[in-house]
Amino acid sequence: MSALYLLHKPYRMLSQFTDRQADDDDGERRATLADVIAVPGIYAAGRLDYDSEGLLLLSDDGELIHRISDPRHKQPKTYRVQVEGRPSDAALQALRDGVRLTDGRTRPAKVRRLATSGLPERDPPLDPKRHPLTTWLELTISEGRNRQVRRMTAHVGHPTLRLVRVAIGPWRLDGLAPGQWRRETLHAPRPAAPPSHRQRPTRYKGGRR
Repeated sequence: MSALYLLHKPYRMLSQFTDRQADDDDGERRATLADVIAVPGIYAAGRLDYDSEGLLLLSDDGELIHRISDPRHKQPKTYRVQVEGRPSDAALQALRDGVRLTDGRTRPAKVRRLATSGLPERDPPLDPKRHPLTTWLELTISEGRNRQVRRMTAHVGHPTLRLVRVAIGPWRLDGLAPGQWRRETLHAPRPAAPPSHRQRPTRYKGGRR
């Protein structure tokens, strides 16, 4: 039996409990997970960038964290992404087929347009004067390269302006406002690890940096 914590990470918050950069440089401290969740002994399974939002999973079970974050287990991750402009059908199909980035071609993604995001407004919001024409997409990928979604949408000519992760595998952000979290208890036994190569066979109000 393991405890899993589902947290809605706000915009401009680190996916860790301390700001080591501020500690090292004696600079202004950025917001961290410690500002919104005070459960001892838990760690994040994976991460979200400082300027990204959405679902972050945490636990005190090291094996569970490893299984969630290990790329070999290919947990699909779903994002709602606000991009610049109006992507064409061809641009969306390119994302579905996989695009060639500097570190190789991406795996095929699931992509669809959204009429609305269904998300709370970001704090601070986008400036409509700077970004008068935007589109919301829902995009699901099965890999986790560095800033992958942002690089994918930029590759097809539509830079990402806002990125919110709404699901990791079976776990969803549903019902959580920025800075809020809930606890789930996992009762089912976890499956055995895959064979190795040798075997073969509180609501948060964000602030600026």
